[in-house]
Amino acid sequence: MVVGLLLRAWPRGLAFGPGALSRLLSTGFDPGQYLQLSIVPTMHYQDSLPRLPIPKLEDTIRRYLSAQKPLLDDGQFRKTEQLCKSFENGIGKELHKQLVAQDKQNKHTSYISGPWFDMYLTARDPIVLNFNPFMSFNPDPKSEYNDQLTRATNMTVSAVRFLKTLRADLLEPEVFHLNPAKSDTDTFKRLIRFVPSSLSWYGAYLVNAYPLDMSQYFRLFNSTRLPKPSRDELFTDDKARHLLVLRKGHFYVFDVLDQDGNIVSASEIQAHLKYILSDSSLAPEFPLSYLTSENRDIWAELRQKLVSGGNEETLRKVDSAVFCLCLDDFPIKDLVHLSHNMLHGDGTNRWFDKSFNLIIAKDGTAAIHFEHAWGDGVAVLRFFNEVFKDSTQAPAITPRSQPANTDSSVAVQKLNFKLNDALKTGISAAKEKFDATMKTLTIDYIQFQRGGKEFLKKQKLSPDSVAQLAFQMALLQQYGQTVATYESCSTAAFKHGRTETIRPASIFTKRCSEAFVREPSKHSAGELQHMIAKCSTHHNQLTKEAAMGQGFDRHLFALRYLGAAKGIDLPELYLDPAYRQINHNILSTSTLSSPAVNIGGFAPVVPDGFGIAYAVHDNWIGCNVSAYQGRNAHEFLQCVEKALEGMFDALEGKAIKS
Repeated sequence: MVVGLLLRAWPRGLAFGPGALSRLLSTGFDPGQYLQLSIVPTMHYQDSLPRLPIPKLEDTIRRYLSAQKPLLDDGQFRKTEQLCKSFENGIGKELHKQLVAQDKQNKHTSYISGPWFDMYLTARDPIVLNFNPFMSFNPDPKSEYNDQLTRATNMTVSAVRFLKTLRADLLEPEVFHLNPAKSDTDTFKRLIRFVPSSLSWYGAYLVNAYPLDMSQYFRLFNSTRLPKPSRDELFTDDKARHLLVLRKGHFYVFDVLDQDGNIVSASEIQAHLKYILSDSSLAPEFPLSYLTSENRDIWAELRQKLVSGGNEETLRKVDSAVFCLCLDDFPIKDLVHLSHNMLHGDGTNRWFDKSFNLIIAKDGTAAIHFEHAWGDGVAVLRFFNEVFKDSTQAPAITPRSQPANTDSSVAVQKLNFKLNDALKTGISAAKEKFDATMKTLTIDYIQFQRGGKEFLKKQKLSPDSVAQLAFQMALLQQYGQTVATYESCSTAAFKHGRTETIRPASIFTKRCSEAFVREPSKHSAGELQHMIAKCSTHHNQLTKEAAMGQGFDRHLFALRYLGAAKGIDLPELYLDPAYRQINHNILSTSTLSSPAVNIGGFAPVVPDGFGIAYAVHDNWIGCNVSAYQGRNAHEFLQCVEKALEGMFDALEGKAIKS
């Protein structure tokens, strides 16, 4: 994603064949330090990834108008249509031409990469709730391994193994396999590693495999978002060898890599974590972590005060740490408590600026909370899955393992910050704002047990389209409206791709929702099935277009960004109330499915919206919804459940109840 990516590529001549591996083993190479020993170098496909296409302007305008259709009345739509025509034939045409020319000059990246980084880094809103999501791990299948100390040690070791594997270019490249029997095989890997990097993507494509962009991965570790006036910075120091641990608002650091870059023994890590867990110090009166929940300009100013007050070296230890491990002193009560704790907690025991926080509660419930500017869910989910797999299948310690006999009081450094009155006042103000905001956030969760992927695929329906249709019906049921809806879609199949937006609200979902919500008895089960099928077909088309970089949101965003950069007055299209409305995403949705994930979540992106994290499993559908005061997450979920019940009735040929 960033120019000048510094991931150390494994020399191509050392790709792991049997001879190369035995030579390395003879030099003291320890395979136990790594998650895997991929024979295909991690970044093998990166150079030959296809570039993110810029859609044709006429296609973008057509898609934009199609997405506006269900949100506008006839008069509003005609006005928007006219503005689109003027834009397409006037300033939009010129901006598009300039964007294409600029893109041709920057073949190392994508047209959206720079603007998207800027969008995140110039945002001045607090990053907690507004940007940072979480994903929680399923419990370790072996219940005794869910002890907090055991799980924290195992997950820390697995995370550092991932780091070492990534940096040695031994992590399997991220590839989407359409035909795994051909492409996800040792035979194919042995062949493809000899294909030059400049051509390797084409070799994978020939067997229906699609390598994904991995340029974000280097920001996973030793990285922090630094608050700066007007625009934050991403900081990475891959030389640092220490872990940052937070407990009860206190900061501790100790090395997890030795001077030779080897992982410190698991029993030593266990001993140091045990030492931290035994610290009986009371929580600090002014917990510094609250500052990372502040408005970014306020935080930037306070951070400058911290630096000039003699805390520069201490802050450097926080910023450069491999990652942040948060040890919470209480068990998780239920899924709603889990969501609140992993999404925001009480503000004292997180460093929200860190690329990710690995959070482990008293009962071993674990989650990753991550900062969003540096990367997207694809990189985080891969890391998440590998850490879960390694820590549960090849745990570094057992519940019976004894900590090393080492002096942790020497190895573990407790960080102390010098705080003057201005900083104490700033922390108190941040705490007050944080507490007030969190009181307004409600979260609720449902598990719809009547069916999932298996049933819906038998009906030849897209499971994702059915979940999205349920959200449209629920909003119509609760508020009588069809509203702007955002569904995130990765464009990681392209070099430096980020995300594109799927717009699930369509004329098809509007018709179908109105039939189910307002007049179910007027339609036969067959007619309702036909409507659901139409929604599914349309949603599939939108999803394919978005994944191939053929949505409209990023293109319009890039044109607007380019115009602003060139000092051009904002074109009328962007001043249209309809443009503001479609970007006021009342339903913000994201789906995530993995055997390692228990539940994920994020806050609404607008004050009157819903944040909807959902997953369609084989035989059930899970949905985790957040809302602020003025919207009711619980009632919305009741409407989602009713919508799903109605659709499943129709699909089973039953009459729909009003």
